[in-house]
Amino acid sequence: MDGETYAGLSAVAIAGAVARREVSAAEVVEAALGRVARLEPSLCAFREVWADGARARAAEVDRGVAAGDRLPLAGVPIGVKAGTAGPAGRPAGPVRRLLAAGCVPVGATSVPGPGTPWRTWGLGAGGPTVNPWRRDRSPGGSSAGSAAAVAAGMVPMATGADGAGSVRVPAAWCGVLGLKTTNGLLPVADRSGLAAPGVLVRCAADLAAWLECVPGIPARGAGESAGEGAGEPVAAVWSPDLGFAQSDPDVVRVTRAAVDGLAAAGVVRLEPPEGPEGGAVLLDPGPAWLALRAPDGDRAAAQRTRAENDARLDTLLAGGRLLLTPATPNRPHGHDGPGDRYSTALTWAFNLSGHPAVSVPAGLTGDGCPAGLQIVAARGGEALLASVVRAAEGAAPPARAPGGAG
Repeated sequence: MDGETYAGLSAVAIAGAVARREVSAAEVVEAALGRVARLEPSLCAFREVWADGARARAAEVDRGVAAGDRLPLAGVPIGVKAGTAGPAGRPAGPVRRLLAAGCVPVGATSVPGPGTPWRTWGLGAGGPTVNPWRRDRSPGGSSAGSAAAVAAGMVPMATGADGAGSVRVPAAWCGVLGLKTTNGLLPVADRSGLAAPGVLVRCAADLAAWLECVPGIPARGAGESAGEGAGEPVAAVWSPDLGFAQSDPDVVRVTRAAVDGLAAAGVVRLEPPEGPEGGAVLLDPGPAWLALRAPDGDRAAAQRTRAENDARLDTLLAGGRLLLTPATPNRPHGHDGPGDRYSTALTWAFNLSGHPAVSVPAGLTGDGCPAGLQIVAARGGEALLASVVRAAEGAAPPARAPGGAG
């Protein structure tokens, strides 16, 4: 298998080919390692590459396939967010479940380095991680390398952990899918309770496969949780700023156009906000989030904000309704940092509330940077999100690859 063929395949397609023994896991992994070796010097998406361990793991998968083992993700190369698991021999949490499904970890993806208070960047073994779409821009963070590696076709799937937007922000800026699960659905090392595991992929089928293999959630039709027939549009409310964020007009333009496309295709049915505060208006969660992470934070005030926002979101998302927002209020910043602007302004509300949320590619802003549309569902609504992502993918034109991924 050559590198270009490999880079164009989804995880589901790779696993199917390996299961049918049309290609071996060993051949797939060699193609992945070759692409990583070619692109890594310029993208710096990995902290470590586990070439020997990946080859040994691929041989193990091939033996399992030959023995008739059921491995739904057989031979799929994955990136593992640095700090969330050890090398292939010492997996933990969701990585253990991906290994059980037949995945092959090829390395630890980059995360932010020390020395700055902002986290929307990454540091690989060779230097700062660059955005495959524009090398002068950040890929986001903290799952920086995971997003860059998936966008560039180095791996079709990579793990992430999302404490304020750490999966959704880099997914948005790198033009891939990024899911944050419901808080508490999967184990994560975070005493604050604000973080949740997630995944970065390029297509809806791979998102559904991850949900089945990791949290054990089967896919279902859009509209099912709302008591509607499969395939009917799902009720949704749009908010460009949640009532407090200063969203970039170009980001709002791109994401609103994506929303209008989903409505025109019958994926969603836009409804006006309801409730005394307008429904899609929340209290700014930033001070509450920061207080809960600080040793001396005002926890009483934080819990008041959390309770009020929870009440508003419970009303808004009742009956299977969705909330649609830009994933970030801004475009990818340069490698010198974001200044005083919080790229997490529209994501960390759902770490505070615990709701699942996914960033889906919405299009490009005027300067050629990807923007993401955030879709939020009620707690436990991962299957609904996956089905909406699948329907949205079918309604949108095929996404092109970033210029820096070749």
